[in-house]
Amino acid sequence: MSVEEILEDANRLFLKKKFRDAVSMYDKALVINPRQVVALNNKGYSLSKLKDHEHAVWCYDEALQITPNDKTLLINKASSLRKMKKYEEAVNYCNLILEVSPKDTIALYHKERILFSLGNYKDAVSCCDVILDGHPENGDVLFDKSASLAMLDVTDHSLDALNKAVKVSRQFKIKAKNHKAFAKLYDDSRFLQLVSD
Repeated sequence: MSVEEILEDANRLFLKKKFRDAVSMYDKALVINPRQVVALNNKGYSLSKLKDHEHAVWCYDEALQITPNDKTLLINKASSLRKMKKYEEAVNYCNLILEVSPKDTIALYHKERILFSLGNYKDAVSCCDVILDGHPENGDVLFDKSASLAMLDVTDHSLDALNKAVKVSRQFKIKAKNHKAFAKLYDDSRFLQLVSD
């Protein structure tokens, strides 16, 4: 079997959410060619789906030694680092991408999430605004902007953003009811109206 055929099989397993089996197949490809960047990235991504972020980062690091500025690898590494709560390191990888592509939506999305986790709500809102300039109907980003604004006590603007998010999808009503950012709004009549069924 060629590396390409093994990768095809591995990718099929990944799409069926058989992540452990996919990892085994990617390993087979890596025995044949240890510098196979796609196999390293996809193995890392499979491991991240299994919540094994430490080993996922190792895969991304191996691949980044071969292709140092690969955007997909940098994003995937930032994502795993974020889930490991290594926020400062994760934001650095987002910034590497944003230096080259300042409006990269995926890098900005990870960055705004990281900034929220760090309590840097003002900069998180700025990242959201850049994304929303190009994608004004992105419900997840509208919701995140609303949450950051709520943490900053900018209630009216927070609820404006939440209103837009809810118009995109009703799922954000439920999400807002259970999100810590909105805890102080539980007695706000406009908030209650937005999240009621």
